[in-house]
Amino acid sequence: MQFVVAFLRKMPILPIVFFLVGVLLGVFVGWGTAEFENATAFYLRPDLREDYLRMAIDSYSINKSAPLAADRWLSLGTTAQQAYEAVQGNPGYLTTPLVQEFGQAVTNEIAARGGQPVAEPVTGLNPALRLVLIGVGVILLLGVVVAGGMYLFRLFRRGSGEVTAVMQAAEISRSASKTNFEELGLAPPITQTMTTYVLGDDLYDESFSIDTAAGEFLGEYGVGVSELIGVGEPKKVTALEVWLFDKNDIKTATKVLMSRHAFADPSIRSRLEPKGELVLVEPQSQVLLETATLQLLATIVDIEYGKGPLPESSYFERVTLELAIWPRQG
Repeated sequence: MQFVVAFLRKMPILPIVFFLVGVLLGVFVGWGTAEFENATAFYLRPDLREDYLRMAIDSYSINKSAPLAADRWLSLGTTAQQAYEAVQGNPGYLTTPLVQEFGQAVTNEIAARGGQPVAEPVTGLNPALRLVLIGVGVILLLGVVVAGGMYLFRLFRRGSGEVTAVMQAAEISRSASKTNFEELGLAPPITQTMTTYVLGDDLYDESFSIDTAAGEFLGEYGVGVSELIGVGEPKKVTALEVWLFDKNDIKTATKVLMSRHAFADPSIRSRLEPKGELVLVEPQSQVLLETATLQLLATIVDIEYGKGPLPESSYFERVTLELAIWPRQG
């Protein structure tokens, strides 16, 4: 489950929330508005209303049904007379006498019905509710604009030369030397990764796929924040957790890498013990994780503790890890 959690943490939650709210509002408006249910010819463009009326007249020439002609006339609402005058001026494939006959039949039928008014169709939404929905839509739009503005602001700040914690970590990982395991008499790993946490990277959560040379998926592995200490920004990380997911194993292997202070603190230990084996972080120390078919060797390449009002050696300023994966033998 660790790789699922890691994936969810990296998802852009705010845009997804806005999208879902927009979809729900759209469905509600669509179902609650008359335009989208039993719509009439009133809602057509003017040129299409004229075409509709021509077809109604053409149909009348065959069935000679005045009630049906009146119903089709009334479906045009307040635009019926305008469309009729346009058809009179341009009957197209119709004859002028037929157009006039249709108009007289409609007039007589409506009069026979007691002068049924031609009312403009109304929408299915209450005007007050419509205003509320419009207001919610405007608020959502403003939220999207503000979120986009904040994103662009951060982007421009990065582009202006500011070095962020994530950029520092990436540079440290690139410059770190990877272990040559073949020189140590070991088989080369399936995959080998350097990853660095730097104070200020509050969203630190790395995950990597394990694939064979042929592209077969074997699992995933990664490292992320496990425990914080103190308050305020940036967040102070006192423990990291390394995990290994094997597609052939029902359990994800996890070990918790703790600072000296956290490792000696009974209350912190009790909170973290359910997550996995607790390990004290020391420079050049190694941690082995095993599953049914995989092994992960995590090497603490470098570590530096933060200096501040918190207890000594209680949170990390920087931690660089080398993560190497092999198939488990035997």
